[in-house]
Amino acid sequence: MPIKAVLFDMFDTLMLIEKNHAFYSPSLKGAHSFLVKNGVNVEFRVFRDAYIKARDALYVKANPKLEEPHFNCRISNALESLGYVDVESKIVAGATNEFCEGFMEYVRIDDDAKSALEKLHGKYKLGIVSNFAIPECVEKLLKKHGLDKFFDVVLVSGAVNKRKPSPEIFQKALKELGVSAENTVFVGDTVDADVVGAKAAGMKTIFIERRIQEEAEQACPNQTIKSLSELLNAIKNC
Repeated sequence: MPIKAVLFDMFDTLMLIEKNHAFYSPSLKGAHSFLVKNGVNVEFRVFRDAYIKARDALYVKANPKLEEPHFNCRISNALESLGYVDVESKIVAGATNEFCEGFMEYVRIDDDAKSALEKLHGKYKLGIVSNFAIPECVEKLLKKHGLDKFFDVVLVSGAVNKRKPSPEIFQKALKELGVSAENTVFVGDTVDADVVGAKAAGMKTIFIERRIQEEAEQACPNQTIKSLSELLNAIKNC
């Protein structure tokens, strides 16, 4: 079956998170500072501990169903546990946005991403299927780096409350693109979410090997590449 569409994972595929996820503490401090300015009078340490408990509790409920509650839920649940029950939604969203802004400082576009997308654009329908709790942040990053113009669909787990490898998020992307799974290839760096998940949804897969993952060989991607500069040829050989 000829390839008509290419779907991409976002992080560590098209964009790289630098400094071993060191973004977390400064990003959370940014969210806390915003909340303090808007009447939430708690120390950072207290807020951080409440946030971690709220986040982990959401994971316990969401992970078995492969769900992805929006990041706003973490903030609002943490605030509720601290006695701030009726915080306005715009304040919660503002704190989430501050976390996003901090996170974005640690993200850079892959050196070969733009040239690869330029070669694919117009030849295939293009889309993104990403696991991330702040969908607005994905959109901001794509615009910041001038990549938003390439994509016909951008689906982020926090917007649809489903995360890879759940078949629902892949199927939704295919439906919005108007293509069949057999005519689509998925490009990603994670074996379970990207290769196994996309294969289970009926797609061909290209594994970009950012780090050694022993289970990659057993997952049997259609192609394995080391760099996005190899992508066009890999798609032709799928």
